[in-house]
Amino acid sequence: VKQVFYQEDLLHLVNKNVRKMSLFILGFSILLLVISVGLINNTIRLAIYSKRFLIRTMQLVGAKHNFISKPFVKKGIINGLFSAIFSIILLIGTIILLQKQIPELAEIQDIDMFIQLYALVIILGILITWISTYLAVKKYLRIDSDKLY
Repeated sequence: VKQVFYQEDLLHLVNKNVRKMSLFILGFSILLLVISVGLINNTIRLAIYSKRFLIRTMQLVGAKHNFISKPFVKKGIINGLFSAIFSIILLIGTIILLQKQIPELAEIQDIDMFIQLYALVIILGILITWISTYLAVKKYLRIDSDKLY
């Protein structure tokens, strides 16, 4: 190829629109992340709320705070790991379905990016559930007996 002719104005317009769409998708993704963290946190708090009398009973027999919170936090981390694995399986299924519909997508996929995405999903799944469970258990460890009811 000796020479290429293209409309420079059109190329700049396409790049500008791609940047706008990228910012919109980023904002929407952050909104969905905040909503999902809120839902996860509230679900964990409800689960711990249902065990508040068990936590109080353990305190009454002399169990230390660390001993009480450890099983709850461990279960929360395991739930976060299973949730992350389930999410990854759904992502892989979506990618496979998209490749069947649009075969050209297989050519532009980056395996390293997918590995980083899956690692991020696992880390966030574990981290969100760990923090939420720890904070919920800590709340009921510090609460008065009168406020349990």
